[in-house]
Amino acid sequence: MPPPPPPTNPLSGNPLRTRGNLQEALRAILTPLAAFTSPGGAQVRLGETAVHYDETAANLEGFARPLWGLASLLGGGADFDGQQKWVDGLKAGTDPESDEYWGEVRDRDQRMVEMCPMGYWLALCGPGENGFWKDFSGKEKSNVVAWFGSVNTREMPNTNWLWFRVFANLALKKLGAVHSAEKLVADLDHLDTFYDSQGWSNDGPPDTLQMDYYSGPFAIQTSQLIYSKLAADDDPERCKEYRQRALMYLESHIHYFDPQGRAIPFGRSTTYRFAMAAFWGALAFAFSDPGRYELPHTYGWGVIKGFLLRNLRWWAQQPIFTPSGTLTIGYAYPNMYFTENYNSPASPYWCMKAFFPLALPESHPFWSAEEEAYPTDLESVAALTTPLHIASHLGGHTFILSSGQACHYALKATQAKYGKFAYSSAFGFSVPTGSFSLEQHAIDSMIGLSDDDGETWKTRRLAPEARIEAAEGPAGYHLVSKWFPWPDVEIENRLVPPTDKHPNWHVRIHRVKAGRKFQSAEGAFAIYGQEASGRHLPPFNGSEGYDEAEGSVFAVSRAGAVGIVELTAAPRRGEVLRVDPNSNLMESRTVLPTLHADFESGEEKVFVTAVFAVPECVPGWKESWRKAWEQRPQVEDYKMYI
Repeated sequence: MPPPPPPTNPLSGNPLRTRGNLQEALRAILTPLAAFTSPGGAQVRLGETAVHYDETAANLEGFARPLWGLASLLGGGADFDGQQKWVDGLKAGTDPESDEYWGEVRDRDQRMVEMCPMGYWLALCGPGENGFWKDFSGKEKSNVVAWFGSVNTREMPNTNWLWFRVFANLALKKLGAVHSAEKLVADLDHLDTFYDSQGWSNDGPPDTLQMDYYSGPFAIQTSQLIYSKLAADDDPERCKEYRQRALMYLESHIHYFDPQGRAIPFGRSTTYRFAMAAFWGALAFAFSDPGRYELPHTYGWGVIKGFLLRNLRWWAQQPIFTPSGTLTIGYAYPNMYFTENYNSPASPYWCMKAFFPLALPESHPFWSAEEEAYPTDLESVAALTTPLHIASHLGGHTFILSSGQACHYALKATQAKYGKFAYSSAFGFSVPTGSFSLEQHAIDSMIGLSDDDGETWKTRRLAPEARIEAAEGPAGYHLVSKWFPWPDVEIENRLVPPTDKHPNWHVRIHRVKAGRKFQSAEGAFAIYGQEASGRHLPPFNGSEGYDEAEGSVFAVSRAGAVGIVELTAAPRRGEVLRVDPNSNLMESRTVLPTLHADFESGEEKVFVTAVFAVPECVPGWKESWRKAWEQRPQVEDYKMYI
């Protein structure tokens, strides 16, 4: 009997090219929520898995987060059959006498987060003759104003959360209701202290480098852009600054996407999925007054449109929905291993930010322009100095080399989300599934160290002195970091991006000073680990499989080819690990080419390690990968980095 078909993706079959296509896609995502909505409309309960906050707040997420999309749809003049349910839910959720009351807002409360999409909805769709606010009774208005206004008396984290209070006050202001003008200005002034350079803001305390998707499409950039549209007349200078920052940020953000539409997964909250592309739509929303706010940039609207729509089309092919049509927790498939303690079953609906352009009329150049292909003149290797990333598009592979970033609070799998050497749009990254054995640690693009005979493994978390340095070498610059897995062990890493001569290889130079005895293991990119029949990947048979040798190991499957080679004479044993299932974001079954070396106390070793990758998206890769693998870099070319 054949296996059952996978759950249907509501976006599959939709060409996702026009405004009408996106309206249809949004309705297809919103419609299944009705079956999970409470009678009064205030809560949407999508599952049973728990989060660190209360169940009512989790169900409020289910109500609030779809509003990113619904508000954009309605703001653009379209409608949705179930839209009244959200209006009814707002009344019930803010009414202390209702069974569906969302509850009092406390310090650092998740309810504050959900005020952001609701604030956008209120500001965009509430005011005016056609808005829903005019139909609220005096008591209903008072309830809404009191509930949202309570955020002004509560403590908030010193992060992007401050934007949520901004949107609460901005919404009340747009409705002509009582709000805190003082808090609004104070929060914006403080958020502006997060700004660093090149359009990037840090998300959190200044002594921690955390510039992930929260710095851009998940929170800060999109918030700045939406604010710059909604508050353009009231706060013109700040709004102008936000638009200028966005144009600078664009120069970096563009490097996190590949020609297939995939974004590079990196950092926390990757279950927000196509929210990674929300910046492109928010840019259009902010520059939506032709003649007043034009897009003074090399990349025109056809290019911007292509980045958003290609990303949505890629997600339309992934098994990310339940049979009921609701989003799952996960990335390219349902997966709980890498999720945060704040990811409820409704959390993934933050992805509805990708639908910002629906608020624009069809005449806007974002919609009227022809979609353009991925830019061919994009810098093939780019040093992104503010977030400390080196991006590469050589060899048909889009990925970043990374050092220095870290989350400023305890986060599940934080080393895997911020501390790896490389993050790939094609191969994703892996997280630990447990703490016993190398297979559970799944150390792709990392070095792992064990001083207990391989039972537990340490990997890089902090590298506070990381920097990009110039060098007279094949790449011109490289990424340097140093970290201490134990007080008596020092590791310096130098990450060198691919070159035109070796476009499928990046090089890692490691200087290790050992003050104790330990084992080490270093992983390449993890790759889909099954053969065409669906069974485990066999030893290489000429078309697919793996090969293990002294100092050299590779694996080839339908996903492409990956490998790792030690270029020095230092002995390292090659092995292909069949890591735990569901450890990788992109593929549920993966293998990991790995090199092993042992250290004695007092030893100092230098490794020059070349990492190989050819994704399956490269035309003719099956015929060309072996030649590229055999034409590996030479250690002599990298002596200036040692």
